[in-house]
Amino acid sequence: MTDNNINGETRAHIGKVVCVGRNYAAHAHELGNAVPSKPLLFMKPASSIVSIQNDIIVPDSNVYGDTHYEAELCIQLAADLSDATTEQAQQAIGAVTLGLDLTLRELQSQLKANGHPWERAKCFDGACVLADWLDPQSFNDLMHIQYQLYINGELKQDGDSALMLFPIYELLAEISHAFSLQASDVIMTGTPSGVGVLQAGDQVRLVLGEKQWQSQVR
Repeated sequence: MTDNNINGETRAHIGKVVCVGRNYAAHAHELGNAVPSKPLLFMKPASSIVSIQNDIIVPDSNVYGDTHYEAELCIQLAADLSDATTEQAQQAIGAVTLGLDLTLRELQSQLKANGHPWERAKCFDGACVLADWLDPQSFNDLMHIQYQLYINGELKQDGDSALMLFPIYELLAEISHAFSLQASDVIMTGTPSGVGVLQAGDQVRLVLGEKQWQSQVR
């Protein structure tokens, strides 16, 4: 569970990426969305996963519109979960890292306005950028993890898991009641406020405690 690279072999072992929408009230407000009473769930396929150690490639804005960044705390499971308790969810966590949920925002808005599914805006190749996996035991408390996203040296997102509407252990348990989770599945736990456009040439830096990762956008 602590592979240092998201290479083809590692990616193949990830069955699904479960994403959580609007898990920070400030982010819901900045997009003009209602704050949910239950977790909003969607998925990305394993084919969308790339490593932050490589360049981040965004789709052509002339064709697809702007690509937005959303920095998120990510969990990888070490055990299956189904109808789990919060205690079982806590024990099932195998690794922690940061990721970027990339979104074709204009396309997403168009699809939502027409009542259509919006996988086209969330599931393209490279839409799930993951950093290196870390041992969860290296964190004192997953309920209070701070992380940051810098673009071109400027702080854009400043996250704290303590501000989640649905805390990590409760969130994992809730998801497992909606559908079964399997070992190696990844959960992207939602993004704080500060999302915006990612452009070719940008320098991206993710910071999680003493760990940080950098990548260039092209």
